[in-house]
Amino acid sequence: MPSGGGIFTCYMDDSAAIHPQGSENETAPRRARWLLLVHQIPPKPDYFRVKVRRRLARLGAVALKSTVYVLPWSLETVESFQWLRREIVDDGGEAMLCEAKLVEGVSDAELQELFRKARDADYGAIESAATGALARVRKRRLSADERAEIEAAIARLRRRLHEVTELDFFRATSRGAAERAIGALADRASGGAPPPMVPQGRGPAPRGAVWVTRRGVFVDRIASAWLIRTFIDARASFRFVPGTGHRPAPGELRFDMFEAEYTHVGDRCTFEVLLAHFGLEPDAALRAIAEIVHDIDVKDGKFGRPEAAGIEQLLSGIVRATPTDEDRLAAGGAVFASLYVSFRDSAPSPAESARERTGSRAVRRARKK
Repeated sequence: MPSGGGIFTCYMDDSAAIHPQGSENETAPRRARWLLLVHQIPPKPDYFRVKVRRRLARLGAVALKSTVYVLPWSLETVESFQWLRREIVDDGGEAMLCEAKLVEGVSDAELQELFRKARDADYGAIESAATGALARVRKRRLSADERAEIEAAIARLRRRLHEVTELDFFRATSRGAAERAIGALADRASGGAPPPMVPQGRGPAPRGAVWVTRRGVFVDRIASAWLIRTFIDARASFRFVPGTGHRPAPGELRFDMFEAEYTHVGDRCTFEVLLAHFGLEPDAALRAIAEIVHDIDVKDGKFGRPEAAGIEQLLSGIVRATPTDEDRLAAGGAVFASLYVSFRDSAPSPAESARERTGSRAVRRARKK
């Protein structure tokens, strides 16, 4: 169907017919890179139009025309648009979902730039909110109530930042400014004191060590044990002891317990401390897991990760269903392994990022001519 300078393959039905391209991991190139939702809504009632706009905004879609919205093709975006199309039709509107390969009128790079501008605006709003809150409290002593209000605002801003990041399909440039603004506000809430230092890079990682922790493992210890065996010490063995009174044998390494070699430092949980100590923080997937573990374990809402409640519920079920700590580590480790793959595969590869940056620079050069 020709429309707006491109050639689109359209399906009037929202069935599995839109999936012939296969899974996201297929090696052959897909025919279409984009998904278009073309819709028409009755003028009344007003709330219907508002509801659809809000849903489109929450999906991160951008407008090509007033009634044509686009998302990059993925199994998740297909499903999201299918549900929205069904809602529009069920409420008396018209909608069709299209797979699109752009031919002329707008290029892939220009469309990516539209997404970046939309996310830059979202990041800018977060930055403005954080800097405005900081300006109101920068030069005066904070009461306990004011500090609590700031911490609640920080949690909200971090939650919003995570929501925007999830929709940042093409790495908008303003994310760093938003993160720094929230960080500055967090520093003010903590009184400006620097966080306790976590020692980093002290010699090679252990090999075949006995790692000791408290009995009755839960979130931080399960996640830390998975991190140890997967990224730090592949031949690690684990020993579970009472929370107090344990005297470590030569060569044992304790974690997440009193006077342990690796345990909480400042507001960092054990998983975060291990990540920093063994130089694993550059791994974005591990950082995401660290934020989830922190929010569950420390319970301060620091990162506002929406996954935290679900992961905590899942691990609680594992603890109830498995009687031994060894079994809990095995079952919980499988959860974190799957979570890691999900975060790792959702991040753009360095090659993809380079292509996107090159395309963006080409668009800017073309506009200057």
